[in-house]
Amino acid sequence: MSETPTWLLVDDDKTFLQVLQRSLKRRGIGAECACIGSEALALLSSRPFGRCVLDLNLAGESGLQLLSEMLEQQPNLEILVLTGYGSIATAVEAIRRGAVNYLCKPAGVDQLIAGFQPRDQIPHVRKEPPSVQEIEREHIQRVLNEHDGNISATARALNMHRRTLQRKLQKHSRWRE
Repeated sequence: MSETPTWLLVDDDKTFLQVLQRSLKRRGIGAECACIGSEALALLSSRPFGRCVLDLNLAGESGLQLLSEMLEQQPNLEILVLTGYGSIATAVEAIRRGAVNYLCKPAGVDQLIAGFQPRDQIPHVRKEPPSVQEIEREHIQRVLNEHDGNISATARALNMHRRTLQRKLQKHSRWRE
């Protein structure tokens, strides 16, 4: 019997990490957790991992930037990006940078496991158009990613006051909970 590779779980929500780690353990999958990028990179440098579930937003750190750094350390690492506020732009960027999949929270352990399987079916397409708030959120997220998470540069690019952008980002983070 071949041993299942250990997963690396990277999310700034410690409770989510603990629940996910226990759920994976019940399915015979070992996992180690990191709450910040430097911790994840240190774990990667200490041992090989087969798979990684990576949150897109790590308390202000860019999960997309971390994704690139992780793949530099372990090019064969399969990374699934998980986010509380998904957008087409960030999904495309995550896949472009090397992620094997991109899922929105809430996602159960079965969805995460399935997310690493090869795609041989057309993904579910949403029937209703996105709301204005969703479009705004996606646009802000895309511009924020283009500016590597720099809020001041993003506010200038959006022609918006920095505090207004911070309020919108704070509101968006509440939407994902």
